[in-house]
Amino acid sequence: MAGGLREAIVEWYGVAARDLPWRRPGTDAWGVLVSEIMLQQTPVARVLPVWEDWMRRWPTPAALAAEPPGEAVRHWGRLGYPRRALNLHACARAITDDHGGRVPSTYDELRRLPGVGDYTAAAVASFAYGAGHAVLDTNVRRVLARAVRGEEFPPKTTTAAERALAESLVPPVDAPRWAVAVMELGALVCTARAPRCAGCPVAAHCAWRLAGRPAYDGPARRGQTYAGTDRQCRGRLLAVLREAHAPVPKAALDAVWADAVQRERALDGLIADGLAEPMPDGTYRLPGTAG
Repeated sequence: MAGGLREAIVEWYGVAARDLPWRRPGTDAWGVLVSEIMLQQTPVARVLPVWEDWMRRWPTPAALAAEPPGEAVRHWGRLGYPRRALNLHACARAITDDHGGRVPSTYDELRRLPGVGDYTAAAVASFAYGAGHAVLDTNVRRVLARAVRGEEFPPKTTTAAERALAESLVPPVDAPRWAVAVMELGALVCTARAPRCAGCPVAAHCAWRLAGRPAYDGPARRGQTYAGTDRQCRGRLLAVLREAHAPVPKAALDAVWADAVQRERALDGLIADGLAEPMPDGTYRLPGTAG
């Protein structure tokens, strides 16, 4: 089954793949690394303009490393989870200082970069350097859960059995194309909420579909909320700092969120995470910037 599954998905990808700039020939490992970190928990449509802006502004790790970390946060825009911007800045400095400005090529070296986990290391090694790794993101895990194991959704966290299955499917030739193809299938067809089984290239062999699409019976899957949360409050405060070109008074932050207790908690969290910097005169700024 493995060979047929791979062949069908890779053939489908050849026709259906999106034209994304980080997939185009000539995109270097830095562009791939930036895209992979930006794409974590963030839709492609939101990432595209920010990635393009970053690559114009900072085409090499050294270019970003030369800037204060707050500039990475400023140009992260509204992608969410802005600690990823600090991680990318820390990566740029580590690559510049420890790797001669070149993104390392092996999984183990990539894994040692700040904020780079298993998925990102495997993805960069595969997509930038042609390595043969099991690249397990949420989309891939969902496709394999349905097509092979007959389950609507994968477990909440990656299991040893999932990893073993994914590794068993890595082909000996052109592994990166298989990795991106199955990822694309999960993003476009085998989606979480409304899978398009009628247009799936492996529908005839999908264990979940053949079993009658049994409903998920694992632990409750709760959707993420945003309105009124600390995350939203942090985003409002951070937006004030991003848009300013000088340290801002506390009153400017107070004005964007009415709940004082939640606002102070969110501000303390931003400071603790290194996303905001208090100044001696009581004003606040992005870390290491003039504003």
